Amino acid sequence: MSDDAGTGGDADRVRAHVFVSGRVQGVYYRATTRDAARDRGVDGWVRNLDDGRVEAVFEGSRDAVEGMVEWCHTGSPAAVVEDVEVEYGGPEGERGFEIRR
Repeated sequence: MSDDAGTGGDADRVRAHVFVSGRVQGVYYRATTRDAARDRGVDGWVRNLDDGRVEAVFEGSRDAVEGMVEWCHTGSPAAVVEDVEVEYGGPEGERGFEIRR
């Protein structure tokens, strides 16, 4: 048995830390990311960075998290995504999905 046994299925959860570059600020990227994550049952957060990128963390089932990473390549209808960097890791207990400022 893994150390995650009895923690509500966390053993099946993954975490993706994502940085999205391009025209991704001022185009409702964060709000549509939040909505897409909630639709998929993914926990985490999204925020704008001072360098013009958007940073996000997604936690959930592998399929749902990979779906969100794939979604980031398009993003909101007004976004122009140039690059998506992603690092996968173990979950850190995110619950719910929020826009951070």
